[in-house]
Amino acid sequence: MASLSDRDLSSIWLFSECTAKERKTITRALDEVVVEPGRVLVEEGTLGKEFYLIVSGTASVRRKNRKVASLVAGQHFGELALLDRHPRNATVVSETQMNLLVLGQREFNGLLETTPSLARKLMSAMAARLREQDRKSFQ
Repeated sequence: MASLSDRDLSSIWLFSECTAKERKTITRALDEVVVEPGRVLVEEGTLGKEFYLIVSGTASVRRKNRKVASLVAGQHFGELALLDRHPRNATVVSETQMNLLVLGQREFNGLLETTPSLARKLMSAMAARLREQDRKSFQ
């Protein structure tokens, strides 16, 4: 599996405003996990507690038992759960063996406590994403 240092978190909207040093701190908080095909990674309607970055493998995204998307290496899911702990809006199931990097709620909260500047940058990234969505909805 690729090393954690090979993962570029700058392409993930939530971490896009962070400095290289802050992204390195976040990377150290990630856990490497290998899952087999058919594993439910997140379940629609349950409270979210983790963010996932796909290193290798494929997953399907389902809403109301209907497949709506596939996710592959380099993609991610669950970032909103770190911010609001609301129920998941989809179920994600591994289609193949997957190598994942996982950031749990406790580790994320610890990052916010030890790196206060991170919270402001996360809010800035969230605002940019909201502005982009707002702009798209009025086109």
